[in-house]
Amino acid sequence: MAQSSMADFKKLLVWQRAHDLNLRVSRAATKIRGVPYLALRSQMVRAALSVPANIVEGRGQNTDAQFARFLRISLNSSSELEYHLITARDLGGISAQLFDSLCADLEEVRRMLHGLIAILDETPTSR
Repeated sequence: MAQSSMADFKKLLVWQRAHDLNLRVSRAATKIRGVPYLALRSQMVRAALSVPANIVEGRGQNTDAQFARFLRISLNSSSELEYHLITARDLGGISAQLFDSLCADLEEVRRMLHGLIAILDETPTSR
């Protein structure tokens, strides 16, 4: 599965959803103002960017097992992102409504990542 052309990552629905989430989080982070929140903004953007970036990097690997490894890294980044979103909400940087919306999208991406990992793990021979 993983050996197809590099451009095919754009066809993966999970990448499309993760990319959209990344854009939404980046836009939300830029609206959080103040020097005390600089690190939080940076970490939110980095974690959000890491989710689709690891899907892309994994898609270019030679085996399904390697692809699944990068998808797991993407899942870990999604957990980090969730924590940063909680912090942003609790500090008043983002509204509860925006938090709920972003977390719903994040949960969808996680379900999709888990599903793709399960499919890759079922593959009898990882190419």
